[in-house]
Amino acid sequence: MQKHYDMIAIGAGSGGLSAVERAAEYGKKCLVIEVKTIGGTCVNVGCVPKKVMWFAANTAMQIKNAKGFGFDIEQKNFNWQALTTARENYINGITTWYDGYLQKLGIDYVHGFGKLVGKNSVSVNGKTYTAEHIVLSPGGEPTVPHIEGAEQGITSDGFFELKALPKKVAIIGGGYIGVELAGVLNALGSKVEIFGRADTLLRGFDAMIQKALDKDYTAHGITIHHGTIIDKISKNKTLLTNNGEFDGFEQIIWAVGRNPMTQHLGLEAAGIVCNQQGFINTDKFQTTNIDNIFALGDATGRAPLTPVAIAAGRRLADRIYNNQADRHLDYANIATVVFSHPPIGTIGLTEYEAEEKFDKVKVYQTEFTPMADALLEHKTTTALKLVCVGADEKVVGCHIIGHGADEMLQGFAVAIKMGATKKQFDDTVAIHPTSGEELVTLR
Repeated sequence: MQKHYDMIAIGAGSGGLSAVERAAEYGKKCLVIEVKTIGGTCVNVGCVPKKVMWFAANTAMQIKNAKGFGFDIEQKNFNWQALTTARENYINGITTWYDGYLQKLGIDYVHGFGKLVGKNSVSVNGKTYTAEHIVLSPGGEPTVPHIEGAEQGITSDGFFELKALPKKVAIIGGGYIGVELAGVLNALGSKVEIFGRADTLLRGFDAMIQKALDKDYTAHGITIHHGTIIDKISKNKTLLTNNGEFDGFEQIIWAVGRNPMTQHLGLEAAGIVCNQQGFINTDKFQTTNIDNIFALGDATGRAPLTPVAIAAGRRLADRIYNNQADRHLDYANIATVVFSHPPIGTIGLTEYEAEEKFDKVKVYQTEFTPMADALLEHKTTTALKLVCVGADEKVVGCHIIGHGADEMLQGFAVAIKMGATKKQFDDTVAIHPTSGEELVTLR
């Protein structure tokens, strides 16, 4: 006899877990299925282990910078194995915790490959389960291009499997993953070169951010090759490109995007429609073209961020099971952070995007050496920009690079989401001395 549920989620990452957690709070019987490790990309090979490595890199930088504050400190060694072992123990603690947590909520968990066999049916491990509502949240996986020698490189997943700190690394891709890995490896002692197709890092970000990051990374020893296309990689890890050959790399890391893991979900069995890239089409309520099947997270191709998947999953369950008919996630003004060195925080429209959309645009910005670096030999840049539109100068974009940008942006994101104006920013009394005060004193 088939077991029946109110909701089944295929994928136990941020989106799937959030949907069944909220549904269970409303007394619904739920099943979540995961083929890899519970917690998904974020917990296992994404946000969480990445942030651990970022903190380690920050510590290395603080040791190097201590001389500027009068400390005579020598970095005698760095134990990569000790760091990665502690990191994995931390991750294992999170994934182990999920077992008791799901059991406490009354959510069933099956480890295996879930596949649709109908609009109300899912097959896993040779068994079929049915549900009134099905949530597809399979996540994504790193892209590896189809070129000769591509197997000589590893992906961001492979980065977390490294047994030693590589001496020299080629990072292919200048997006946020490539930028983050480059900053970590450089700070910990690797010689890093970034190869990107575009003429700037972080394509799509505000030009102020791009310029400041390029300057800081170059100043701190990272070599950046803009406008570079990889044609082939030889067996000795030599890159053959449109700009010549580059060699001597111990590791090559692909950071050229991510693909949705939708190819083998059995979408055709339920009649689910995807776009040409394999992303599942949904409306604003996360509903696919099949009215009882929903999609969340990276597989939808919209704002592939952990908090986005969580928010969408919770709102979905609120709407279905708690009579909140119009409950859905608003994808406008979603704040995000790039954990580079220094970090980057951004929300809303870039200056270019605002000028394309509005007639009256005014920009306020500043750039300076942060007080934290004032006494240091190797300084970083802090730059901040507000993009304002209309007669009332509504703030439609905020872009920050510098120490504390990651923590600074969260509060300002609330104000921008609420529709704050430049005058309301100006009416806020500054906290001094901080970098954040610049956003309420810009002229």
